[in-house]
Amino acid sequence: MTATGSRPLRADAQRNRDRLLDSAVRAFSQEGPEVTLDSIAKDAGVGIGTLYRHFPTREALIEAAYRNELARLCDSTAELLQALPPDEAFRAWMDRFVDYMTTKRGMADALRAVIASGGNPYAHSRDRLTGVITTLIRAGAAAGTVRSDVEPGDVLASLSGVSLAAGDPERRDQAGRLLDLLMDGLRYGVPRED
Repeated sequence: MTATGSRPLRADAQRNRDRLLDSAVRAFSQEGPEVTLDSIAKDAGVGIGTLYRHFPTREALIEAAYRNELARLCDSTAELLQALPPDEAFRAWMDRFVDYMTTKRGMADALRAVIASGGNPYAHSRDRLTGVITTLIRAGAAAGTVRSDVEPGDVLASLSGVSLAAGDPERRDQAGRLLDLLMDGLRYGVPRED
């Protein structure tokens, strides 16, 4: 059967793509938009032809790397909600959000190059993020651990502010304290069972 015969190739191709995206995020965050695509391919353990098969332009690679980071952040919500009580899952997700924003800030020059070429890597970011925050608020409200009267957009703005104020690695302790303060605000007024 052809579909079965092609499965290992698709899995290999997916692994190559994933390695390329991980390498691209590191490279664009650390070295900026001018990093060579050859060095990204080499770091991923693939040839330059494989890189171009997946990403025909530098801008396509940058945009895909950014969107992959956004997807990782958003897709982690279900796993966190399965593993932790909703309020703890929300707080753990906040840490991941700060990490995502730090990566995004590191990729800023590369992302500006995508925008300059006519792309819009942020097209669906706000909708995805507010959707995740809505899910976390609802789960916490249903469990009685998070206020239900909170606007997801306000939480996103607050998280963005924390990320800007304390998102660099040297100020990670401050980011944690600010996120704890934000989480306390999300819990404020929730009836507690003592």
